[in-house]
Amino acid sequence: MTDTVLISLKKVSKIHNEGRPNEVQAVVGIDLDIARGKVTVLRGASGSGKTTLLTVIGCLARPSSGRVALDGRDISGMPERFLTRIRQETFGFVFQGFNLLRGMSALDNIMLPAYPQAPPHRWLRRRALDLLSMLRLEHRADTPVEMLSGGEAQRTAIARALVNDPPILIADEPTANLDTALTREFLGIAETLKAQGKTLILTSHDPRVFEAGMVDHVVTLRDGRVEERR
Repeated sequence: MTDTVLISLKKVSKIHNEGRPNEVQAVVGIDLDIARGKVTVLRGASGSGKTTLLTVIGCLARPSSGRVALDGRDISGMPERFLTRIRQETFGFVFQGFNLLRGMSALDNIMLPAYPQAPPHRWLRRRALDLLSMLRLEHRADTPVEMLSGGEAQRTAIARALVNDPPILIADEPTANLDTALTREFLGIAETLKAQGKTLILTSHDPRVFEAGMVDHVVTLRDGRVEERR
């Protein structure tokens, strides 16, 4: 059976500091299809362009050239207000450093991305608590995030990414600095989300990730170009 394409990139390039002496072409002419309901890993060493490509896929950055389509709709040239709405409704992000806000509890961090959509507070709190429960973290709901362990911080970041129930979860180097047990825990969570119908797009140079059984597609990048795909 042919995978259904959810995100399609055509000749996408991204240049940082364009026109300046420190100009860097981070992504070069990439053609790539991301399958719906599958786990895709962008693999590559530091500097390969995988994180830049991830930001373009997730509408966090615009391509310098080329086209990005979501569900068949070209979103490359959309005004920022429309891209903001797409990010809120379509993508959940787990950043490499987790980007949790210190001084706030785990629960408040999870609820934060939903505020622009202004759902009822009682409903939002229940949603956040349900996510904490799913990730076996309900006992840490009121704990300031700086007091969480590495694994707890990661699960909090995953819960925050899921609070708006996005169809696509994006995670940048999700197992960086995690030991084997915590990596296995993350992969278990990813497998559960895949079973729920989520599309997962990960970057990783960790063989524990890109060789995991639940991964459907691996795209290897080198110097901003696709070197191999399987």
